[in-house]
Order: sequence, then structure tokens, then C-alpha cells
Amino acid sequence: MASMQDQDNNKVSRRSFMGGTLGVAAGIGAAGLIGASTITRAQPAGGVPGASASSLPMLFRAEIDVQDCEVEGTIPADLNGAFYRVGPDPQYPLRPGNIPFDGEGHVSMFRICNGRVDYKTRFVKNERWTAQNEAGRILFPMYRNPSLDDPGVRGLSRSTANTHIINHKNLLLCLKEDSPPSAVDLLTLEMIDPVYRFDNQLVSETFTAHPKVDSGTGNMVAFGYEATGFGSRDVIAFEITPQGRKVWEATVQVPYVGMLHDFAVTQNYIVLYVIPMTKDDEQLARGGIHWSWDSTLPTWFGVFRRGGDGSDVQWLQGPTRSATHVMGAFDDNNRIYVDVEMSESNPFPFMPMKDGSNWDPVRGTSYITRLSADLSGRRASGYEIERLSPWTGALPRQDDRYNTMPYRYGFLGTRDINAANPREANAGYVRFDHATGTQVFWNAGPATSLAECCFAPRSPDAAEGDGYLMGVATRQNENGRGDLVILDAQRLQEGPVATVKLPVRAVGQVHGWWVPEGQLPVG
Repeated sequence: MASMQDQDNNKVSRRSFMGGTLGVAAGIGAAGLIGASTITRAQPAGGVPGASASSLPMLFRAEIDVQDCEVEGTIPADLNGAFYRVGPDPQYPLRPGNIPFDGEGHVSMFRICNGRVDYKTRFVKNERWTAQNEAGRILFPMYRNPSLDDPGVRGLSRSTANTHIINHKNLLLCLKEDSPPSAVDLLTLEMIDPVYRFDNQLVSETFTAHPKVDSGTGNMVAFGYEATGFGSRDVIAFEITPQGRKVWEATVQVPYVGMLHDFAVTQNYIVLYVIPMTKDDEQLARGGIHWSWDSTLPTWFGVFRRGGDGSDVQWLQGPTRSATHVMGAFDDNNRIYVDVEMSESNPFPFMPMKDGSNWDPVRGTSYITRLSADLSGRRASGYEIERLSPWTGALPRQDDRYNTMPYRYGFLGTRDINAANPREANAGYVRFDHATGTQVFWNAGPATSLAECCFAPRSPDAAEGDGYLMGVATRQNENGRGDLVILDAQRLQEGPVATVKLPVRAVGQVHGWWVPEGQLPVG
């Protein structure tokens, strides 16, 4: 049984996690998920066993337009485009036992052009949002548990479209990995296609929240898990050109149905990393959420060739771990490398433990870790795990022009590991230089939490890492007001070159995406 001190540590960590502070106590860091938009509540009776969430998101619900935002400093002349963010924003209060990931998608855009910044937010008004808006109540009451849905929504997409965004064919695709994308207008954020299937080429019933852009061709490489139906072991991987044509597709089966939130793509390979955040049928039957953490299961590193049919897939077994986001991946044709944030156990305080135990903030701490496998023989025997640094956190990013090839620089939201008191450590962003093995940290200062960062190159042909790092800072001592901070990625420690000051709280975020001016429609 956990001690009173352990239980107290769990409560502190959960509140900090939900409040958007990066990596408090455990250094876990899917932080910035809700930003400052949270309120602490007691766990209601009848909640999901083992979930013990101490916070649920406060509803934001307001769609915002701020023209010509106040800017402190100077927006760089070579920074033109749009920074998009998306996160969950429940239309109505979440039901007891539900988790923050089940809020409806709310997209925000910082439109940056010639030194001016306009801020706009809109709900992703897809089939789920529209049905609930018309009914005036929740019709999909539990995270990825369709058995509890209102009978009137049968056949509609369950997508919250709240996890990630990416531009494709002059559209902004809003992603949730249990459903096809929803497509909105890049400039107005208004709905274009609530269930986007790439001109009926999407065979999978689902679409990843983390497609990759091939560094050479610009093709979108993606996959869907539970691809042939709820709870299926099928994964369908595919590749689509910038013009929208599917060029190949492969189907593989995973060893068990675990969360495949992200994946890795190199010039030659696809890597699926199966973690023991597993579909829990008993929990679903009790009215709970889709996932629980099963500490009795191993992980599986699955690798197969791009462009094939998946029949060559190799499943390499490893110890129980979690790795939900990829910083970068590459191969030398004989060996494959995948850099991830990795923890020894469940990294999400609000996800249940299958055995009913308390969430462990120490074993749930994530570190940037390199996974590698030697593919030179007929069959690989396993994969290797190497921790790359002491910095903790999740949601790593890179220069996205290097998604599928060797890369040098990575970025991470974290907390100051050099602080005298870890509980009072300030949030910040760290830049990893894999060529030298060094890291540079920018300290955001006290009473500030940070959402995931995103990199914008100085120009289309700029050297790797030559550009700007941006992310939303929540000012906890200013009623949660939001700022967009813009830093020179090569001089990170010098602090922001510009700060876009919002007069309101920023809409919450899971992930963000930069679209340069040349990829935006004229309008």
C-alpha cells in the first residue's frame, strides 16, 4: 500500500500535470494539454477504478478573434506563416470517470505576416460537435467507449479532432487517432469536410494523430490502428503524395491492442512501438474508458519496409516501458534509430492502472531515449535502449523537414534540472544537439507553464535548426493569461525575440504545427 507521503506526491503531480506545468515532480510532461484551463475537483463516486483523477478541465468554450495582437519585442522579418494549435475543450462538463482527452477539438491560429499577428480560435465543428450542439447535451459520454453513446448518433464519427493538426492540399486536417480526420479551412478554421477520407482512399477506419512528412518527397506517411474495427489488431500503414494520391499501403497485426499514439518513419522503414496501455474490455463493460496500463506486458518494437505489403514485419520484444512520442528517427539501412520520450511505467496520471495501484510519478517520468535495432541479419533478436540525457519531459519536437532522415537538433518542454528545489523548478525549453551531445536550456521564469513547442525554419532551404522555436506560455500569476513566445532556436538561452501578448487565456493544446507562408492559400 502506498504511504501517505506517496499519495500526497501523486496528488501534487496530477494537479501540476493538469495545470499545464511541464514535468513537475515526475518530469512527465504531456503538459500544456489543458494550459491553465483547469479546476481541481474531488474524484466523484463511481469513477473509473484506478483512475483517481483529481482534476477535470474547466470549459473554455469561447471562440476568440484578436486582431493585431500586442507584441513585445520584434517579430522577425523572415517569420511569416501560421502557427496552429489544437486541444480538448469540452462542450459540456465531462462525466464522472472521464478523462481530459475527451473534450471536443478547439483549434487556435496565430497568423503571422509582416510583423503583425492575428489570433483566431474555432471549435472543430464535425459530426460529433454538431450533433451535441443540436441536442444541447453530451451524446458521447465516455472516452473511446462507443457502447455508452446515445442511440441517435449511431453511424456518426466519434472524432473529437482534438490531438494534432497538419496541412494537406490547402486544408488543415484535425486529427484524433480513433477516427478519420476532420478538414477545416486553413485561414478561417471553418469546417470543410467533417470526415475526410482522402478522396475515398482511406481504407482504415482510423487515422494517426502523428503522420510524418517524408524529407525528400513531401509525401505524408500515416497509419491507422484498430484499423478494421473497434479493438482489432490490424494496423494499416500508407503513404499519400502532396497532391493526394495514395502510393502504397500495407497491413500488419500487432501482438496486442495497445496505444499506438505515434510511430517512426525513416527512409526505408516503418516502426510501430506497442506499449502496454491496453484496451481494457472489463473496464469498458463497467462504463469506463478504453485504456488501462497493464504492467505485466512487454513492449514490442515492430519494423517493416516502406513500400512493401508488411509481410516482412519483425516484432522485437522489450521490457515494460512507455514511449508515446517520437523526437526523430533514421536508418543506415542496416540499423534503425528511434528517439522517443520513455518512462518505465504509465506516464499519464489520469489513465487507470489495470491492477488498481496508484499512479507512480517516479516511474512515470519520461526521458529522451534512443531505441535502436540491428537489421543486418536475417532476423533481429531484440532492440537496445539508451537514455540520452537527464532532462525530463514529453512532447519532443524536431525540425519537421527532417522527419525521416538523420537529424541533429531536437527540442523539448521541460523543467530546470539545475534548480535547488525541484518542486520549484521553472519551466523552459531545451535544445538537444545530438552531434555534440550538449543541451541548451531557456528558463521561462517563475509562475509560467509552457505548452509543446514547435519549430519554424528561417526559410525553406535554411540549415537544420536555423529558425525559430515557438510555444504558448501561460502566466499563472496573471489569471492564466496566454503569451506566444518566439525564440531564436540557435540562441535559445537568450530568451524570446518577440512575445505576442494575448488579453485572454489561450485555448488548451495537445500539439501544434507550423505552416510557412508559401504553403498558405492566398486570401
